[in-house]
Amino acid sequence: MHQFPDSAESRKEKRLIWAANRSVMENVGSIWKRRGKKSRSHWDLFLRLIKIFGFFMKLAGYYTRGYENAKKIGVTELNLTFPNLPEPFNGFRILHLSDLHIDSIPGFTAMLIEKIKPLNFDICLLTGDYRRDRSGSFNHILKPLKVLSKYIQAPFGTFAILGNHDTYLMAQYEKESGMNLLVNESVEIIRDEKKILITGTDDPFDFYTESALISMETRGYDFKIAMVHTPEMAKWASQNKYDLYLCGHTHGGQICLKEGVPIISHQFDGKKFNHGKWKIGNMTGYTSRGAGVSGIPLRFNCQPEITIITLSSN
Repeated sequence: MHQFPDSAESRKEKRLIWAANRSVMENVGSIWKRRGKKSRSHWDLFLRLIKIFGFFMKLAGYYTRGYENAKKIGVTELNLTFPNLPEPFNGFRILHLSDLHIDSIPGFTAMLIEKIKPLNFDICLLTGDYRRDRSGSFNHILKPLKVLSKYIQAPFGTFAILGNHDTYLMAQYEKESGMNLLVNESVEIIRDEKKILITGTDDPFDFYTESALISMETRGYDFKIAMVHTPEMAKWASQNKYDLYLCGHTHGGQICLKEGVPIISHQFDGKKFNHGKWKIGNMTGYTSRGAGVSGIPLRFNCQPEITIITLSSN
């Protein structure tokens, strides 16, 4: 089972304040980071460059291969050991999904479901970016998300956070999607009277606020998991004694050199955060390569993934 440490009234009040702040940030169109507000987003310019790249890929005869690569979703099995993990959670399985961009490839929902169907998991955690575009309508993704949600319901709940491609308006459809949204909030997961804590923040890549930092100032738990869209809150999470940090955003580069080196990763905290497992202090982190694609529906030397993480206490 799960329960929220804060009262329903407190969560509702905080959510209203968050929605008001997020709406302003989205409408202003600037990127808000921990080091202050940056200039306006250059996403439109990036998309134009991507389209030019796609044109040359077609001329060179590589486009079809890259498109087929983007549909070959893999399942990554990861076993992680934590000496402080409460014994009832030994063998606890997490389905981690990130960067679905569910409207980027026709029929993508069905492809994803086929990969998820055979999997066994105790909880599902989604770390943001559900649509292709960063603005405009999102109504067209609600139906495929609802279809997907039937296959990711888990005994201990399904929890999601927002990414930089998502809008605060998606929070209105939390019940319909069957996913519990964590917006700078925490939830307690209870098994045999033992608890672990999961904290989910709002996206810090474009929409950072101090509330994301404050949400991680948690105490009184033997084991804690952080859900953040990007790796950039990792040091703060480690300082606040989180044990596992799950994120995405980078797509592993999506288009990489033969050595798996990303041409662009859209993160600036170090190469080790591009994809896969990493460590900061006693905290283990995992950056998903993402299930979907962004900008252009191509992948090279970077297989899309969904991840099953098994927690172990020994």
